[in-house]
Amino acid sequence: MTDWREQRDRAVAAHAAALASKREAEAAQARRLIADFLRQAPAPEPLTCLSYNGRTRYRTGLMGWYLNTGRTVAVDTSGEYYVLLVPQSFRARFTGVTPRPQQPPLIVGEGARDGESIPLRTLLNNILSR
Repeated sequence: MTDWREQRDRAVAAHAAALASKREAEAAQARRLIADFLRQAPAPEPLTCLSYNGRTRYRTGLMGWYLNTGRTVAVDTSGEYYVLLVPQSFRARFTGVTPRPQQPPLIVGEGARDGESIPLRTLLNNILSR
């Protein structure tokens, strides 16, 4: 029984390491796409965050470009990638929010419940073609 558990634990650890390595490689590739975009990008605009319930927008102090029509995914002028969804907050209406950058994916929305996923490259190219 112990051998089986040790084998399972090793297999799980190996799988997790492979997945983390894949994510890192994809993030590096996505960062290169974003860096290429920044060299050609149009004028940025102020970015805001949307509350989870979809009713309230909060200031962020960030400048950048929204990647989707819902204005919930963006890239800032320094090349950081953000998902701009936050909990509703009365205080944030006055103080704003500070979203945390995330690792950029190559496919935005992959694995989401709504089934809408699109390559990051396509979203960046859509901004450049406006």
